[in-house]
Amino acid sequence: MSANEIIRILKETYKNPQCELKYNSPFELLVAVVLSAQCTDKRVNEVTSRLFKTYNTPKAMMDMPLNELEEAIRSCGFYHNKAKALKSLSTDIVTRFGGKFPESKEELKTLAGVGEKTANVVVSLVYHEPAIAVDTHVFRVSNRLGLVNANTPEKTQKQLEEVLPKDYWSEAHYALVLHGRYVCKAIKPKCGECPFTKVCKYYKEKEKCI
Repeated sequence: MSANEIIRILKETYKNPQCELKYNSPFELLVAVVLSAQCTDKRVNEVTSRLFKTYNTPKAMMDMPLNELEEAIRSCGFYHNKAKALKSLSTDIVTRFGGKFPESKEELKTLAGVGEKTANVVVSLVYHEPAIAVDTHVFRVSNRLGLVNANTPEKTQKQLEEVLPKDYWSEAHYALVLHGRYVCKAIKPKCGECPFTKVCKYYKEKEKCI
């Protein structure tokens, strides 16, 4: 399968892919990305539109009572763990970074709840550095298309970095996310609406079984 052909179709189909999370600062983006784990961007945006009216700085979130934060983000799921992570990372930014947002990926990954995927999203949008964040959509779509053959997000990221031009990493991430979110869904993918059927490994295998 030609990676170049898949990249060409991605670029033609998603000419200016964007992150669908809403935020007004690097800190708000970080909070939104943490909340987005196992949750839709639509739901996160609903939650943060209320949360950020008052708690939109590390200091404010650090001082927010844990039970109030849990209640505010309850609908995002896993709210106990997410609230603890948000309180911890907010405290770290205030105490270890003097209230200033971390300036590197390495510093970001020292914060609670911030792993490779979260850090790469922030690096891409805040620092404007090429980065591929492998969420459930990127993992599923890149494997289905045959861009990679990997069984973990870590391996998927490594293989994508090898086959995609570095200056296209960030854009490819959002293109794959959008494709997975609206077309190549986990259950009942809309293959009839997909521009990749001629080159898609998953589609060809599915056709053999019909």
